[in-house]
Amino acid sequence: MKVAVLPGDGIGPEVTREAVRVIEALDLGISLQEAPVGGAAYKAHGHPLPSATLDIARDSDGILFGAVGDPDCDALERHLRPEQAILGLRKELTLFANLRPAKVFKGLEDHSALRPEVASAIDLLIVRELNGDVYFGEKGFRTAPDGSREGYDIMSYSESEVRRIAHVAFRAAQGRGKRLCSVDKANVLETSQLWRDVVIETAADYPDVTLTHMYVDNAAMQLVRNPGQFDVVVTGNLFGDILSDQASMCVGSIGMLASASLGERQTAHGTFGLYEPIHGSAPDIAGKGFANPMATILSAAMLLRHSLGKSAEADRIETAVGKALEDGVLGRDLGGSAGTTEIGDAVLERL
Repeated sequence: MKVAVLPGDGIGPEVTREAVRVIEALDLGISLQEAPVGGAAYKAHGHPLPSATLDIARDSDGILFGAVGDPDCDALERHLRPEQAILGLRKELTLFANLRPAKVFKGLEDHSALRPEVASAIDLLIVRELNGDVYFGEKGFRTAPDGSREGYDIMSYSESEVRRIAHVAFRAAQGRGKRLCSVDKANVLETSQLWRDVVIETAADYPDVTLTHMYVDNAAMQLVRNPGQFDVVVTGNLFGDILSDQASMCVGSIGMLASASLGERQTAHGTFGLYEPIHGSAPDIAGKGFANPMATILSAAMLLRHSLGKSAEADRIETAVGKALEDGVLGRDLGGSAGTTEIGDAVLERL
């Protein structure tokens, strides 16, 4: 089993280091190969996603990814900025399905921005499409008839793109509470109307799953009003980006949410994918030793489950994280004082 480790920028190397410690403690014979990505890769090799890094990623069974983003690179041309590394990996490796679970761990109810009794009911999975929408559509600048500047980003989805993410979401719902909510803006956007039509067509293959629809503005409101109503949510790239970040604050901290980006490629052990915390590189706290690594550790658990076929070991990691939190081992993002290494040590002790 081979895992590519791409720490990236900012706090990426710090939180990834703790996740690697957890993987190594399981002694599963996993080969871990580290490679530069993002701003660190640009500074060393002149590109945020060097060909050598991409080759290592392709040759692996799964990727453990830290974070990218470096203020020193903000003035670069867009195709050279650190963030292009993650977009490039998604495109080159056809990672189209992003799974972002959101669940309140026992003892963290009071850390949510919501009332504890509302937060405690959160146990949902957001399935976000990754390869389409405005992020990958035609974009640029142009001059308007009056001579002023205009920026444009074209939102588009093909029928096949919607259908394949819909299948992922329906299958996920079958393994959970058999309820799927498709989020769009079909009352305004033609792209969303196609989305809704195709999701409805795909539902015929999953008669055991109850399908509902919700406009994205209402979904954002319902996530803070009554998040317990959701089981699996499927939505496009832009809406999914926003809603999953919102969900992170509903469960207490963006430092607690893991994610998996999956494609169609099957390895000898499972489905090839990229696993990362949903937080960014947080350059303001990089190197200070108090970044919360739990989201990255939980991402490592998802890697074991989906790409390496090690569900029992993934369960062990998630249980250890839950026990550490219940015992009051909290990072600063949760109002505690535990540092990055201290949190990693606590998870390892309970593992």
